[in-house]
Amino acid sequence: MTTHPEVSLAQRKRQLVSDELTGAALKLLAHKGFDAVTVDEIVATAGVSKRTFFRYFASKEDVVIQFLADMGTGMRAELAGRPAQEPPSVALRHTVWVPIDACAGHADQTLRVVQLIMGTPSLLARFLERQAQWRDELAAEVANRLNGAPAADLYPQLAAGIALTAFGTVLQRWSDSDGAEDPAALTDQAFAVVAPALDAVA
Repeated sequence: MTTHPEVSLAQRKRQLVSDELTGAALKLLAHKGFDAVTVDEIVATAGVSKRTFFRYFASKEDVVIQFLADMGTGMRAELAGRPAQEPPSVALRHTVWVPIDACAGHADQTLRVVQLIMGTPSLLARFLERQAQWRDELAAEVANRLNGAPAADLYPQLAAGIALTAFGTVLQRWSDSDGAEDPAALTDQAFAVVAPALDAVA
């Protein structure tokens, strides 16, 4: 089988540059606030040119949007991998725990970024847009678990929406508490509240 190590190397290099830019931008944005940080500051901190920055991101807002995309990357895969006999509330709690656990695992920086998103109207709007996309993806997976189509039944969209509302509520409470509240405990509490509605079809 033919391999292409040069492609892999190029991809790895690109990812390293992207990670460096993202890390520098998020630290600055979290420390100084979204409006106070310029692209010039970001590239100076990352040690790259402005041209390089714009090869990866269209704007400083897009750096945060990439962070949001990364938060949601594993959710559908997690739901698809949950045992078929598992109650919907349990499967969906594990699903939204994936990005929450990722946040909690890098609490110092991630908390500041979450607070930045929650406190900046334009970023909050993009977060809500991203959640709408996740809702459709999760609804499709819920429908698969129930052997139905999302368009044929209200339940998949409602279940996905409930789970993501719980997710957003946990992040908001964690943000508002300045990290004092435990995300795991908040997630358990949130799903204890919504479990009866999620499991009504089971």
